[in-house]
Amino acid sequence: MDPQAERIATNLRKGVLEYCVLALLSGRDMYGLELAGALMDRGLTASEGSLYPLLARMREAGAVETRWEQPEDTGGTRPRRYYAITARGRELLAVFATVWGGIAAQVESLIADARPIEPAAEPEPGTDTKEPS
Repeated sequence: MDPQAERIATNLRKGVLEYCVLALLSGRDMYGLELAGALMDRGLTASEGSLYPLLARMREAGAVETRWEQPEDTGGTRPRRYYAITARGRELLAVFATVWGGIAAQVESLIADARPIEPAAEPEPGTDTKEPS
């Protein structure tokens, strides 16, 4: 991906990441690494390092709650922090879905109506591109 496209994608991902987390949690509770993997699989985050501070902010805002569990598949030696969406988180997700739908439709309409910008035509080989003096 070219640098300009990557910058645009990064900015868009940052703006919607919180709501993507809420959407994932609306299906079931997940632990941090599991959430990070689901987001990375979808290309929505590049690392778990950006996710954990976001989850802490979401918890402080009341959008998610956490609990610790000793999973059986780790031999019960390593607890995992599970994240669950709260009623407040469901409200935020519903509002986001409404707003996103409107914005996405507006942006798609603008893009569809935009006049295409055509790249400059390449001169045919062997033709003189200089204007006569």
